[in-house]
Amino acid sequence: MIRPLKPMLVGLSAFLAIGLTACSTPPDDSTTGAPTDVTSTASTDPACAAYEKYGDLTGKTVTVYATFIDTEGAQYEQSFKPFGDCTGATIAFEGSREFEAQLPVRVAAGAAPDIAILPQPGLLATMVATGKVVAAPATVAANVDQYWSASWKAYGTVDGTFYAAPLGASAKSFVWYSPSMFADAGYKIPTTWDELLTLTKTIADDGVAKPWCAGIESGEATGWPATDWVEDMVLRFAGGENYDKWVSHEIPFNDPSIVKALTEMSKILRDDAYVNAGIGNVQSIASEAWTDAGFPIVEGQCYLHRAASFYQTNWTTLDPSLTVGPDGDVWAFPLPGLTADSQPVIGGGDFVAAFADRPEVAAFQAYLSSAEWANAKATATPQGWVTANNGLDKSLLKSPMDQLAYDALSAPGVEFRFDGSDLMPSEVGAGSFWKEMTAYFAQGKSEKDVLDTIEASWPK
Repeated sequence: MIRPLKPMLVGLSAFLAIGLTACSTPPDDSTTGAPTDVTSTASTDPACAAYEKYGDLTGKTVTVYATFIDTEGAQYEQSFKPFGDCTGATIAFEGSREFEAQLPVRVAAGAAPDIAILPQPGLLATMVATGKVVAAPATVAANVDQYWSASWKAYGTVDGTFYAAPLGASAKSFVWYSPSMFADAGYKIPTTWDELLTLTKTIADDGVAKPWCAGIESGEATGWPATDWVEDMVLRFAGGENYDKWVSHEIPFNDPSIVKALTEMSKILRDDAYVNAGIGNVQSIASEAWTDAGFPIVEGQCYLHRAASFYQTNWTTLDPSLTVGPDGDVWAFPLPGLTADSQPVIGGGDFVAAFADRPEVAAFQAYLSSAEWANAKATATPQGWVTANNGLDKSLLKSPMDQLAYDALSAPGVEFRFDGSDLMPSEVGAGSFWKEMTAYFAQGKSEKDVLDTIEASWPK
């Protein structure tokens, strides 16, 4: 799963290094140990035909540094094996929970990894400013042009130069529901925002259960789930161009278009008749843990809960027997746009930046931007990972929710935008934005007061 830039639980840091053998040698399943140089025999194995373009890299090593650790790190490592098996290269992978703090230190000390997998475009811009990041080679640019939408390439571009190909992705714009509850009530999946509002009113009028349940409590980061809601509303009601200007502060945080977006959100989340099923009133949204906020759905107390695709793991945490799927205990549909044919999606993603321009590094970068890598990663991951690479064979995704997220991210007409608060200055995106959205529910502050306060906090 793509690590949300909002808080998550992580395990201990781990260093994973593996010697990847040539195609004629059985793969080494170990997850630790010194890299081993081997002789490539790619040309003799039909399975390696797609890797011949990378050449014979026997004896070459590429170091990779990322946030992925423990099981997640091992899955990434497994996805690197076909490249090593077929080229003879050794991929030395290190995952660390201290990645974001340690990468700038390593770069400044002249000890940068060959490749770093960055969890957000903002960190890419910071690293590019050091002068140490190498522009992406033409092979990587060609892959990105073929497999991703233009917006994804733009997030890997700094000051007009393309540096970093996207890797994995997350989609946040979903509404969770119970298929059986919908069927029993005769409700249909809404395809526009107006239809969603109509459905919300219908559910409330029917009186079986409240329409929505929500929660934004997350310890020191309380408030972040509300920022996802706001970002979804801004993309829909202000449009992609204004969304970009809002994130970069080309328009003020309290611009009239943003006030309108927050007002639209309030039609659902600030109405006691619509929230907060099985939990309390509007004010309870501020104190209900985001991890548990959707659970009233399976208790028959709530019909709808907006949450990202990675919320799928929360259901099995609640009850391992719960199933996620179109005919399961819970399922999801895309949060609608203003029209049935619009496809606005808020999400996140990782980007591959190189600090070395050796041929083996460029070759591995190209592999990571290819359909072959996407398919290898899907094969290695049981649940919770997806990409916007449209070269992926969707059938390899084992989770129905991952397949749905992939459809949302890779659709030809998708209007994708990166999670806005992750791109804003930390004083805002992880500070006043969180705090003021909490006050919006807990204290009932007005849309104008909330947005004015956040605007005043923007660094001068």
